[in-house]
Amino acid sequence: MSPILERAIAGYGSTARGRGVKLELSVVGTSAGLRAFCSGEVPIANASRPISSEELQVCADAGITFIELPLAFDALTVAVNPGNSWATAISTEELQRTWSRSAQGRVKRWNQINGAWPDNPLRLCAPGADSGTFDYFNEAINGGKANARTDVESSEDDTVLVACVASDPNAMAYFGFAYYTANAERIRALPIAAPGAEPVPPSVSAVQKGLYKPLARPLFIYVNDRQMLADDEIRSFVGYTVGNGLRFVEQAGSIPLPADTYRLVESKLYRHILGTSFGGDLPVGLGIEAALRRSFDDTRKPEFR
Repeated sequence: MSPILERAIAGYGSTARGRGVKLELSVVGTSAGLRAFCSGEVPIANASRPISSEELQVCADAGITFIELPLAFDALTVAVNPGNSWATAISTEELQRTWSRSAQGRVKRWNQINGAWPDNPLRLCAPGADSGTFDYFNEAINGGKANARTDVESSEDDTVLVACVASDPNAMAYFGFAYYTANAERIRALPIAAPGAEPVPPSVSAVQKGLYKPLARPLFIYVNDRQMLADDEIRSFVGYTVGNGLRFVEQAGSIPLPADTYRLVESKLYRHILGTSFGGDLPVGLGIEAALRRSFDDTRKPEFR
């Protein structure tokens, strides 16, 4: 989400209303950001997964009410160096064989992932444990973050993960689609083969058609409703961001929601529909339509202004 909000902040600063307004974006993991949000430290949190049941309870205990606004979809991307000539695709089973707790201290070479691959040393670079990307990947591949291996190089900064892969033919990493598209000349994305399916490369089309499974995910911003109502600048910035969401998502190289859906998100904001539509769950493998149906529940579906 950070590349999207970076563009929203820059765009807002160029408007008559936003000129001179100081907006700061702290690049931290989703978990760290939501901790700060639910403690009232920040009025807005971007998230690469829905808010969890534990975080919902922290928000409730602190009296924090919020609006959940989906802005984009992401294709969580598994990447290697262009000099890697052997791995042309990877299955979810092979990903589990690589990244699960059972592989810790044991799977250290490429031929241990796939016997047809060379006996080369394996270097793994991954998001830190505070990252929503870490949460989602391990839920989808390993059945939960408790099953993640920890003997890897980790960073909350995706540019560090990109650099890991770009500099080493024996490296593998995973991160958001926008970081892949911004560095496509330096790294290569692996098509993902879900059980019983052919490998599918990450792309806008594959996510929008529901073909990129199980690593497609929704991206959100969470807005403190009370702080927004009390602060004209917060209200103005959030309205500007949602109203121009499609443009910022495309500029960031992320995957946009259907164009008409951004009007639906605007309506959800202006009608102050509070809470999450995900109930503290992590919706692994949801297609774009199913995720949107959950985000705009039928009982309180917003209407266009």
